[in-house]
Amino acid sequence: MEARAGAHAAVVQARAHETTARLWHVIAASTGGTLIEWYDFYIYGSLATVIAGAFFPPGHPTAAFLATLATFATGFAVRPFGALVFGRIGDLVGRKYAFLVTLTIMGGSTMAIGLVPSYASIGLFAPLIVLLLRLLQGLALGGEYGGAAVYVAEHAPDGRRGFYTSFIQTTATLGLFVSLGVILAVRLSLPEADFNAWGWRVPFLLSSVLLALSLYMRVRLKESPLFSRLKQAGRTSRSPLRETGRNWKLMALALFGATAGQGVVWYTGQFYALYFLQNTLKVPFVTSNVIIAVALALGTPFFIFFGWLSDKVGRKPVMMAGNLLAVLTYYPIYQAMKAFSDPFNPVGLTLMVFLQVLYVTMVYGPIAAFLVELFPAKIRYTSLSLPYHLGNGWFGGFTPLIASSAVAATGNIYAGLVYPVAVAAMTFVVGTLLVKETHKVSIWEEVEGLEAAGAE
Repeated sequence: MEARAGAHAAVVQARAHETTARLWHVIAASTGGTLIEWYDFYIYGSLATVIAGAFFPPGHPTAAFLATLATFATGFAVRPFGALVFGRIGDLVGRKYAFLVTLTIMGGSTMAIGLVPSYASIGLFAPLIVLLLRLLQGLALGGEYGGAAVYVAEHAPDGRRGFYTSFIQTTATLGLFVSLGVILAVRLSLPEADFNAWGWRVPFLLSSVLLALSLYMRVRLKESPLFSRLKQAGRTSRSPLRETGRNWKLMALALFGATAGQGVVWYTGQFYALYFLQNTLKVPFVTSNVIIAVALALGTPFFIFFGWLSDKVGRKPVMMAGNLLAVLTYYPIYQAMKAFSDPFNPVGLTLMVFLQVLYVTMVYGPIAAFLVELFPAKIRYTSLSLPYHLGNGWFGGFTPLIASSAVAATGNIYAGLVYPVAVAAMTFVVGTLLVKETHKVSIWEEVEGLEAAGAE
């Protein structure tokens, strides 16, 4: 009897080990692909100050820079539409198929940007072609993040979803970190004139190699087990867009009470901080990128920490704390950055950027688990993706353009902070008062209930 019990325990333990190993394989493949997509999307933003003269008329550097940011922002503008298109596919056909398609579109568009002739060669066709490619990138990213987040979450056990999905949350920052690393490596290997003339194209062209690697990783994955069970039970949505529309109040709460603030904190702490260093404080290109890269490297492990913490204390306390800290400290931080720039203090500047990245990890680390738990399984891909990309694509993605334009219009170097502070404050108030806590929601119980209802 004891021998039989011991054998049963060994089988259970072996299955648990196999399940855990499979989950880590899913996380590795999903995060690897998503990291590459973020790298593809952000190298344009990371190179904005360099390529402004390549695709726009010469002679007006500030106007060219703002035009580059505007083109960068178009990729964010269409992300909600990508969320609807690919979210619908993900809820109808499957999570895996949707994010294979988005990955292919993203990689192809990024490589193509590296091949577009300059304004000097083809005139206005150059910015028009880049604009089209940025639109394709935005559409692809609109479907990518939701697919990866849902895919990992639907493999993860209840009670540890914040921890496991936090690895997906590292990919946006790691993608920016990798883009900065590649850009620095290329820049340091070439004379400045060669880098400005053609070397900036190399990071875009490398996307073809990364695309092949990521497709290889993802094509070997199986469909999400939770979605497969829904499909077998005949409980998937026949009209994800219509059913998502009926949840508009819940999506509005997700947008104004979570993703809008998260979006502006993310793009202020990483992109606007970079532009503030380069354009306002006149920190050299290589030095400013090193400062951002070091801050990102130091901050990235905190995505996982705050994802894990949200499993223990809840998603809301962690996310709302990040928004509140941003509201209270952005002005002092940027005033300190100005002080540390003259005389130049790289340690002080890195510390100020690190604090901003820390806020990013607080608002972003738990948000994938929060959004997954907020929406029902059969329309989860669509319902999650739309408020996420409205918050990140519109509220967050336009932050560098709005903030830089405010500085250019007023001459006040701190005027750009009004927008992110206001949005983060709104999210703190709405999220604290109206958004429900989700960390104890069991998404597996929901599916089992649907299966039981179908059996009856």
